Amino acid sequence: MATPTSVREPDVNEAACSARPWATIVWDDPVNLMSYVTYVFQTLFGYDEAKATALMLDVHRKGKAAVSSGARERMEHDVTQLHAYGLWATLQRTG
Repeated sequence: MATPTSVREPDVNEAACSARPWATIVWDDPVNLMSYVTYVFQTLFGYDEAKATALMLDVHRKGKAAVSSGARERMEHDVTQLHAYGLWATLQRTG
């Protein structure tokens, strides 16, 4: 049986990096109606009409909005679902 000669300690910055959450970003596009974007946010994320409308207005006025955040795998899933509804979405690290 082989025994390890050294144990690699995790870099503090590496540990902090992996703990940072990810965000799903929806981008403005010239195709989808504002009412449709609001509907998608309500359907996918369960947001009430006021929250979904506020996010849609951020997309419309600011060009983008962070609509969800969490683990990378979950955000990849959210991006895929938004694409299925025809919205432009990406994910990015927060912080």
